[in-house]
Amino acid sequence: MKTANRKQASSSTALKALRALEVVAESGDPVSITYVAEKLGEERITAYRMLVTLDEAGYVVRDDASKRYTLSYKVVSLSRNLLAENEISKLIQETLRKVMTLTGETMHYSVLDGFEAVLVYRVKGTQLVGVDFQIGDRSPLNCTSIGKVLLAYQSEEFFERYVAHGLSRKTERTIVDRDKLLAELERVRAEGYALDEKEFAPNMRCIAVPVFGSGGQVDAGISISGPDSRFSRSYLLKLRDPMIEAANELSRRLGGLPWN
Repeated sequence: MKTANRKQASSSTALKALRALEVVAESGDPVSITYVAEKLGEERITAYRMLVTLDEAGYVVRDDASKRYTLSYKVVSLSRNLLAENEISKLIQETLRKVMTLTGETMHYSVLDGFEAVLVYRVKGTQLVGVDFQIGDRSPLNCTSIGKVLLAYQSEEFFERYVAHGLSRKTERTIVDRDKLLAELERVRAEGYALDEKEFAPNMRCIAVPVFGSGGQVDAGISISGPDSRFSRSYLLKLRDPMIEAANELSRRLGGLPWN
């Protein structure tokens, strides 16, 4: 009943405008009205109205010459408090720097957002050859190490809803079978880490470990990614122990229960 009431109270116009904003953000390049309309599955006039609204609100900018739209820096202000330099943020970045110093690898801290993992903190490593993910990048849960770590500690109901949502295939090694994914997540919980062995990209391997919150929940994790030319399975397992140790210490400092 509560869900039905929420749906009735939602604004379809506002949702379309937000989706238009997402289309502009995901493109990376200036986009046309036609492009946005196609991505939204809407008429061109509807996309135009959404973009004009976002322009007037200051969240996108229209180039008069090309008549294309890009994000404005006002969007950054929305996440200012979320990513603020508060005590928790300092603890997280201190942890990432510690592991980076030990390994030389670029460190990533991601959180669960809906059915995706989103990268929110990053500490650049000293290795010359690496994988360059950026703040705000999103990844699926079934075929990335950080995604599997986050999914492994969610409820059974969440898992079933995620599977029903659809398991995206990225490479021939991607797990798209429900039972195989469930078995993989059971292994992650038992061993305290997850691997991505060319499951998200054919030339990349990754490892991730969970960070436990104050209620024992796992909504975040630490990961390292690299090219398969340098990241062998044995190297991933070499990274595992310092990552688990650092994540456990961060969990303790956040009031969570570390993995044992």
